[in-house]
Amino acid sequence: MGRDEVLGGISAVQDGVVTRAQALRAGFSRHEIDNLVTFKRWLPLARAVYQVDPRVEPSRRARIRAAVLSFGSAAHAVLGTAAELHGIAGLPVTERIHLALPARAARPVRFAEPHIVVHQLRRSAVSLLSVDGIPVTSPLDTVTDVILRERRYPAVCLLDSALNRGLVTDDDLLAIPRLIRGRRGAVAARGYLSEVDARAQSPLETRARLRCVDGRVPPDVLQWAVRDRDGYLLGVGDLGWRASRVIAEADGRAPHSTPDAIFADRRRQNRLANAGYTVLRFTWHDTLDPNYIPWTVRQAISAASMRRS
Repeated sequence: MGRDEVLGGISAVQDGVVTRAQALRAGFSRHEIDNLVTFKRWLPLARAVYQVDPRVEPSRRARIRAAVLSFGSAAHAVLGTAAELHGIAGLPVTERIHLALPARAARPVRFAEPHIVVHQLRRSAVSLLSVDGIPVTSPLDTVTDVILRERRYPAVCLLDSALNRGLVTDDDLLAIPRLIRGRRGAVAARGYLSEVDARAQSPLETRARLRCVDGRVPPDVLQWAVRDRDGYLLGVGDLGWRASRVIAEADGRAPHSTPDAIFADRRRQNRLANAGYTVLRFTWHDTLDPNYIPWTVRQAISAASMRRS
C-alpha cells in the first residue's frame, strides 16, 4: 500500500485530518509536508495537524480533533467541548475549544491559537472516554465540571439535557455533591441540582420553566398528555397548569420550522383550543425577558378563572 493510501485511511477515520507525525510515518518527508502546506494542498488546523483536502470546509469536529491531536496523547476535551461531543445541549455556542492536560504535561498558552483554551487538570483513567476516537471526559465528569463554572440557566439546561438523553442517571446526580465538595462554585451548583427535570426535551423548555419558577407561576406538569373524554390524545404540552387548562409550548427554531411541523402544530393547537385549553407559544427570544413569560402565563390563568366564574 502506497503512502497516499495509508494517509488516506488515517484521515478517513479522523474527520479528514492527519498529524505531521502520522504523515512522516506514512513515508512523507518533512520537506514534502512543508511544501504541501505552503502551496495550500494541506490546510493547517492546529500546530502540526492538517486537513488533507483543503477544498472542504473543516467541520467543527475536525477542528476539535485537530486541537486535541496537536497537544499529544495526554490531551482530552473538557467542559463545553466535551459536552458538545457527547451531544449534551444547553451551553452558549462558542468557537472556543476546551482541552485539558495533566499538570505535569501542561504547556504554555499558544497565543497564535486563541480559540484553544488549555486547562491543567488531573484525571483518573476511568473518567475518560472516547467519542469517535477523541479522548473526552465522561458525561458525569463533564456536567460536574461545567456546573461549577456556569450560571444557573445554562447549568440547569445542561443537566436537564444530560439526564433526558440518558447520559447521566438520577444516581449520578446524587453523587455530584460529593464530587464537588470543597470546590469553587459548589454552593451554587448544589442549588442547580435541585431544579433538574429529566422531562425537559430542550434547553428552551428548561429556560421557559425556570422563567415561570422565577415569576412564581411554576408549571405543575411537564410533557402533559392531554386526552379527551374518550381517551383520544389531543396533544402533549411542554408545560402545563392543569387546574386552569393552560398549556405552554416551547417553539424551537429547528423542530418547529419545517412545513410539516407547522401544519402539525396548528392542528394540535386547534384540537386543544376546541377542547377548552389555552395554548401559549414561546420562543428563545421570549426567554431573554425575565418578565414576559410569567406575565403571559399569569394572564392566561386569570382569564381561565374568569371564564369559569
